[in-house]
Amino acid sequence: MKYILYIFCLLPITMSSQDKIEGIITEKTSDNTMFPLAGANVFWMGTSVGTVTDIDGKFSIPYQENYKKLIVSFIGFKTDTLTIESVKYIKHELKATSDLDEITLTARKQASSRSYMQAQNILTVSSDELLKAACCNLSESFETNPSIDVNFTDALTGARQIKMLGLTSKYILITTENIPSIRGASQAFGLSFIPGTWVESIQITKGAGSVVNGFESIAGQINTELRKPSTDDRLFVNFYGANSERMELNTHINTKVSEHWDTGFYIHGNSHKKKHDVNNDGFMDMPLYEQINVMNRWQYTNPEKGLVSFINVRYLNDSKQSGQLDFDPDTDKFTTNSWGSEIDTERFEMTSKLGYVNPELPWQILGAQLSFSSTNQISYYGLNLYDINHNSWYSNVIYNTIISDSRHKIKTGLDFTYDHYDELAINRDFERSERSFGGFFEYAFDDLSNFSMTAGLRFDTHNLLGEFVTPRLHVRYTPWEKSAFKASVGRGKRSANIFAENQSIFATSRSINILDSGGRIYGLDPEIAWNYGISYLQGFNLFGRKADITLDFYKTDFKNQVVVDWENANELNFYNLQGESYANSFQVELNYDMFERFAFRTAYKYYDVQTQYQVGKRSKPLTPEHRFFANASYETDVSQGQTTQWKFDATYNWLSEQRFSSTAANPEAFQLPEESPTVGTLNAQITRVFSPRFEVYLGGENITNVRQNNPILGAEDPFGPNFDTSFVYGPIFGSLYYAGLRFRIP
Repeated sequence: MKYILYIFCLLPITMSSQDKIEGIITEKTSDNTMFPLAGANVFWMGTSVGTVTDIDGKFSIPYQENYKKLIVSFIGFKTDTLTIESVKYIKHELKATSDLDEITLTARKQASSRSYMQAQNILTVSSDELLKAACCNLSESFETNPSIDVNFTDALTGARQIKMLGLTSKYILITTENIPSIRGASQAFGLSFIPGTWVESIQITKGAGSVVNGFESIAGQINTELRKPSTDDRLFVNFYGANSERMELNTHINTKVSEHWDTGFYIHGNSHKKKHDVNNDGFMDMPLYEQINVMNRWQYTNPEKGLVSFINVRYLNDSKQSGQLDFDPDTDKFTTNSWGSEIDTERFEMTSKLGYVNPELPWQILGAQLSFSSTNQISYYGLNLYDINHNSWYSNVIYNTIISDSRHKIKTGLDFTYDHYDELAINRDFERSERSFGGFFEYAFDDLSNFSMTAGLRFDTHNLLGEFVTPRLHVRYTPWEKSAFKASVGRGKRSANIFAENQSIFATSRSINILDSGGRIYGLDPEIAWNYGISYLQGFNLFGRKADITLDFYKTDFKNQVVVDWENANELNFYNLQGESYANSFQVELNYDMFERFAFRTAYKYYDVQTQYQVGKRSKPLTPEHRFFANASYETDVSQGQTTQWKFDATYNWLSEQRFSSTAANPEAFQLPEESPTVGTLNAQITRVFSPRFEVYLGGENITNVRQNNPILGAEDPFGPNFDTSFVYGPIFGSLYYAGLRFRIP
């Protein structure tokens, strides 16, 4: 049901049946804006049957004919009793006991949540969670989330790489409103192409995702929902500035064009023009860059006819320069005067979505999506050239209905994907086209009590990967109150874009080799893996305060993998897996509301990621075995007529030692130890809310000023045989402080 909820998130639709009541609980603010009320209690009078509204204010509760009185309650609001005579969709507004509805809501709202009822293991991150850090772009939106690891890919470009279940982002299906978006040419830098202020919420799915979203997902899926013109502020301005002289400006302008049409202009710009060399190695610690990112978004909503549609047009231009301090592109490009790099990316994309809900039979839903994108990157790293042009087309049609009653739901549909790649790398041209046509079917069962299941199967025919079947299964069982056992298994298959996904290889003096095995993509075979997972969620009260604990274990077992082998210090080799490769991930997470308006989250994570290299089985380089995470947030009271508020947030991350790939072949002066030191970083932010329209924030990243002193191997001779920028395990710049403001007109 996740896919449809995203498309029709603005329509109050219910799949009615004789077995349950569904609805949404809201509250009205002082400016008559309706907000969903998360955490409200909904229960039948005189019974133990009840539920709690989710982060979107929605609920589903079992129904019997003898149930007549439905009670809705929440602290700070008047308790209401609703008389229910028949099955219907409930949309109810609670009245606050004070007149300050909006401020009272923001002090209570859960910033992130997991569902006890969904079969999939999904974490929903709201915009409130994103505001706990600067979140200038999507790659910086996971700093307060223990499920996602964030690190730099190299010591030059400033590109951030995310990991989930011990695997990098290339094994995660990253979508924007359920359309695949960060893949192919945009894999290395695409996370920085989605501004944080554009993001309404993020859904993080661990393990095998739904077959509806394709066959490529292996470790999981990250879906980003963008702000909607009909619900976003009419005007929003966000300004950000850091002591590194990084500057960003975001502006949203939304207008209601007619009864059914809304449009929004979203403008983002950022720049960094100052050269920094804190560690005195002669190289800039962070690149110089400029980006302009513009999106025009149209929304059509007609609930009477059951129609909703979105049309997006977006253009991006991004340029980066990195390298030695005295590098001048006008005089030093492609020379050995000074080492430097430039990466210029231009991207255009257009997407459209259309959904139809049968007004007479609201469980019958038809949706279609179309997307086209063109990404052109021209770049060089010292004397190494890398250019890529990637044109992509994605289309999808899906039909949803029920069988007998809403306990049995099905989704079925077709999709078509076309990708054309034209690359220049290692002084060779690589060109290919990929075409994929697939069909899928997914069945979901929910007994409305303690068991639910989602089973999916898809068949695809691909001009390079062949014909294959992708099965996925998710199961949820609730043995007792506020608990959920979840299990999943699924298969994923993908073609590896070896250069676009590993651009740090060009910022080294290594020779780059493809050990051709006769495969159809760079001479290599496609990657195939199975993912197995189990998760347990338990909510409870601790000293009278709300808490929950989550334990999960996932295993990814590769049947084939394109191995990126760094184990020879003079070479970088790509080849098909010969042997075993797997990633085991265990995580335990505790969320606890320690006292009024104070939330605490802590987590421990263990990784065991092993791959068979030519030199033997080794753990994956630069992957910490242990990670500890803690986040604390506090907000001052906004009751009793207050219009201002303070918000405090702090996040601590500790990483254990990380294995370096072997440097034994280097001269002794250029050899590294087997492991890195441990790393601990502290981030914090203070926000002052002056009114619902205006707030300022001040924060710091890496406040403890942890630095990797020598991140570049052979920095004194960048054109020599031992130059390598890939051994990055921690911060390079040191402490960074920033400030900003947010202004909005609802």
